[in-house]
Amino acid sequence: MSDCGFCAIVRDEAPAAAVWRSPDAVAFLDRTPVFLGHVLVVPTAHCVTLPDLAADAIGPFFAVVQRIAALLPAALGADGTWVSMNNVVSQSVAHLHVHVVPRRRKDGLKGFYWPRQRYPSDDAMYETAAVITAALTAEFTKDGGAPH
Repeated sequence: MSDCGFCAIVRDEAPAAAVWRSPDAVAFLDRTPVFLGHVLVVPTAHCVTLPDLAADAIGPFFAVVQRIAALLPAALGADGTWVSMNNVVSQSVAHLHVHVVPRRRKDGLKGFYWPRQRYPSDDAMYETAAVITAALTAEFTKDGGAPH
């Protein structure tokens, strides 16, 4: 996609502090990091959300995410990482990207950025689970169980 900033980085036409390039993914430092060393991993093929990523690209893409999440703590002297992704809501660039953020104990980040909620009852929680299970069962039993 010609007007996508992340596609320009993938094509090496826009500046970025790249940390990894492969046929499946490009990883680079976020310009406005949560913590220094915050990496964004993008698939080389343009897609907007995780559901848009081709099924055969998921494994190779997430292998890069996994590797970066595994190696970032030792590289930066961090205690661990926080790995996250938005799909549409709060997605500042319309190109799939995974955040791999180095974390240190007592770094000041408290839980998630949004307020947590409780189900009004256990019954409500199990009813919600049943709705999701039904949707997944219908999808995964189509075409012999292959996800789309």
